[in-house]
Amino acid sequence: MDRGVCVITGGGRGIGAATARRVSGAGWLVCLSWRSDRAAAEGVAREIGGRAVRADVAAEPDVMALFAAADEMGRLTAAVANAGIVGRRARLDEMDADRMRRLLETNVLGVMLTAREAVRRMSPRHGGHGGSIVTVSSAASRLGSPGEYVDYAASKGAIDTFTLGLAREVAGEGIRVNAVRPGIVDTEIHASGGQPDRAARLASTIPVQRAGRPDEVAAAIVWLLGDESPYTTGAILDVSGGS
Repeated sequence: MDRGVCVITGGGRGIGAATARRVSGAGWLVCLSWRSDRAAAEGVAREIGGRAVRADVAAEPDVMALFAAADEMGRLTAAVANAGIVGRRARLDEMDADRMRRLLETNVLGVMLTAREAVRRMSPRHGGHGGSIVTVSSAASRLGSPGEYVDYAASKGAIDTFTLGLAREVAGEGIRVNAVRPGIVDTEIHASGGQPDRAARLASTIPVQRAGRPDEVAAAIVWLLGDESPYTTGAILDVSGGS
């Protein structure tokens, strides 16, 4: 079944890679982006018959080039704004502005640019025929991540608000916009923040007594993208083990 093209940012590892595999299995052609791990992204692309494009989502020309590459594959019907970063564990009074700026540019501006390019292709205002966008937030937006990453939590809070606003803005144009909000999931992002053992260390604090798996988040994303959720827009779906 040809369901069109789906763009997934940060699709080479973790939740992004798991989503790319599930989206492909559900019938979409996948154009995924990567910023630093070319080998991982191209490996996923080869596996699913998709395309991997280098793009820093904080850079507007890169995002535009990513979607131009997707245009070559067919009609865009889905987009997953997944790319995000976290800094090393720190209190706010230990953070410098460069760290905050880079994180906000990637986690907030990058999602907004990704969604903008998707709307430009999906909206009937631009000749489109509708589609579905999923943003990847975090349970940190509810919990605040004190003593660890309050800047990351703030960036995800912005994504929650953006998702709600955009969903209402384009609902009449056949575009659904929803968010998933993962809790602690066993991916490489913890190592990038200087805590490779974080998922295992905090597992006992989660009501279900374990960290999540990337595929469990990907399953929620694909449900929100697909035909089984036609009346769902402006939703924020927690996939957090009860946290």
